Amino acid sequence: MRELVVGAALGIEARALRHGLVTTPVVHVGYRGRRAHRLPDHGALVVAGFGGALTTELRPGDVVVATEIRGTNVSVRCAGARELAAELRRDGLPAVTAPLHTTDHIVRAAEIAELADTGARVVDMESAVLAAVIGARPIAAVRVIVDTPAHPLPRPGTLRRGTAAWRTLRRLGPAVERWATTFRDPAD
Repeated sequence: MRELVVGAALGIEARALRHGLVTTPVVHVGYRGRRAHRLPDHGALVVAGFGGALTTELRPGDVVVATEIRGTNVSVRCAGARELAAELRRDGLPAVTAPLHTTDHIVRAAEIAELADTGARVVDMESAVLAAVIGARPIAAVRVIVDTPAHPLPRPGTLRRGTAAWRTLRRLGPAVERWATTFRDPAD
């Protein structure tokens, strides 16, 4: 694979991700991708951080690797999602693959059901924004679930679920780097 960078929206996400990465830089891209200009203009991007589940089969701490990133004006296929999820499972992480939808706000109950009806299984606020910024370059998105339809934000237990998700986020690095050394973008 070409050069790789990991993009994280929140400082807490960036710090957790740096814990397990040896050779891959982490760029703090800001909430809703407001600092996307910090990304290099070359190489592949893995967007990683926390996400919200749109279905009840996902639980806090589960890892979702996007097969597709959808947003208001963006729909991007993520090549290598199954291989990345397999690497994460190899490290004992509960990883699945599914479509991801990016919004500009925290989704609530009625919207959760609407988005789930589209086939998306996880929601975030950055991946589609960053996909639009990098254009045709390879992209992957990895989200660790914090909230679910049964346990929405903010509710009692969010801190406990967030801490569990943070611990999982700290463990992503080795699998991401192994995947990056073996994955070949079909577009190459």
